[in-house]
Amino acid sequence: MIYHFDITASTNDDARDEKYREGDVVWADFQTAGRGQRGHEWHSRKGENLTFSAVLEPTFLPIPNQFSVSEVVALSLVDMLADYAIEAKIKWTNDIYVGDRKLVGILIEHSLAPKTLRRTIAGIGINVNQTEFDSSIPNPVSMAQLLGRELDAEEVLECFLTHLQRNYEVLREGGAEVLHSRYNSLLYRLNEYHTYALPSGEKFKAAIRGTEPSGALKLEDETKKIKDYLFKEVEFIIF
Repeated sequence: MIYHFDITASTNDDARDEKYREGDVVWADFQTAGRGQRGHEWHSRKGENLTFSAVLEPTFLPIPNQFSVSEVVALSLVDMLADYAIEAKIKWTNDIYVGDRKLVGILIEHSLAPKTLRRTIAGIGINVNQTEFDSSIPNPVSMAQLLGRELDAEEVLECFLTHLQRNYEVLREGGAEVLHSRYNSLLYRLNEYHTYALPSGEKFKAAIRGTEPSGALKLEDETKKIKDYLFKEVEFIIF
């Protein structure tokens, strides 16, 4: 069920309430404390975009396989955008890009049972109809800008949820390898040499060669050495 609110602090925080069960969606027209990955805030004009959280209960999934849920969400967003004739890529770990511009941000938060996932909150922000952005945001783009027209946000949400249900069932039925292969094939900057930065500030050129099922990013440097990087161990240099 979709629960639609005018304003809230954070849909991810709201969705933690146990009254929301698998398949439920908490959608707010505006978040006063929306957040993204790496502790960043999510900026969105009221009523112009989609900011929501989807609740999943992947109790069938062992804890080491949790990245599969991120793959399901990212693939479902790419599939939804394809329905609108927008060719998107997945910027590791969870952003959705068109060209070098960010269209969607994702924040996945898990709670765990002893051996499996217990509950997952997938917080998603889609730039739908916003056409003017704060100058502090480096590279945003919206669906309206790409298509040259306004869209019905609820229709966009329903389209995404249709794909989420389908891809989630693939995962439930044991299709993790199929999903992982698709995720890798849709990676932003796949097999292209670009500049990356380490937490120390050191920069280097490398090409993405895919990800591990754990979610680690495989980068091949100019000496042909391949190394795996975990979240926050490497940063993309976009501009």
